[in-house]
Amino acid sequence: MRQSKRPSLPTQPVVPGPGQESVWDYPRPPRVEPGSGRIRIFLGGELILDTTDWLRVLETSHPPVYYLPRAAFLPGALEPAPGTSWCEFKGRAEYFTVRGGGRSAERAAWSYPQPLPGYAELAGRVAVYAGPMDRCEVNGEVARPQAGGYYGGWVTDNVVGSFKGEPGTLGW
Repeated sequence: MRQSKRPSLPTQPVVPGPGQESVWDYPRPPRVEPGSGRIRIFLGGELILDTTDWLRVLETSHPPVYYLPRAAFLPGALEPAPGTSWCEFKGRAEYFTVRGGGRSAERAAWSYPQPLPGYAELAGRVAVYAGPMDRCEVNGEVARPQAGGYYGGWVTDNVVGSFKGEPGTLGW
């Protein structure tokens, strides 16, 4: 696959320290890779997902997006929501309202029921926006949502940017 050139940045990428990775070393088109460890998601004070079966999608300038087995969510935690979107790499996304502990987060999760070639392993998996949840944990660390509200990456201490979605990054 052809790699596109890095866009010009308003600031320099953060240099990764020991045990860190730079999102500027991630590829475009994105790469899917298996994760290791545990992911937990809480909403409304309720644990709605606890799994060690996850994938992460890595794309230049974006913190990882975590794809979790739909079957690992607490029954009733995912309800289909209206609307779709299109990703040039992964295809048509469908959305979910996420429910837990008496709370609802509208269109706070998405999936690719029939992903485009190269992303077939995402079928049957769901990604969740970290911001509307009480807490999303990756190996015990609370993940922070990717800035801007449009992209669904989770920021942890082992990933450094600058990240797409932050102020001034619209043209990247």
